[in-house]
Amino acid sequence: MVETGTGISVRYFAAAADAAGCTKETLDLPVDAPLGRVKSALVAKYGADMEKVLSVAAFLVDSELTRDLTRTAGHQVDVLPPFAGG
Repeated sequence: MVETGTGISVRYFAAAADAAGCTKETLDLPVDAPLGRVKSALVAKYGADMEKVLSVAAFLVDSELTRDLTRTAGHQVDVLPPFAGG
């Protein structure tokens, strides 16, 4: 069954949190929206800084790390930019 409710919880980490100016929010998008639509909404809302972060970020959806923008977002998406090690 395809879920069609609205409200995708997005959590931001590291540079993504800096670009958004927050660590979490809820987007008014259907939970069956693809990640590409989530990405477009974030770029439209936050501009060039977020676009730069998202160009190298991965997404955590249902405990699975992905860069597949056709994947369904679901209820929660974590935006994970590359983390510096050391």
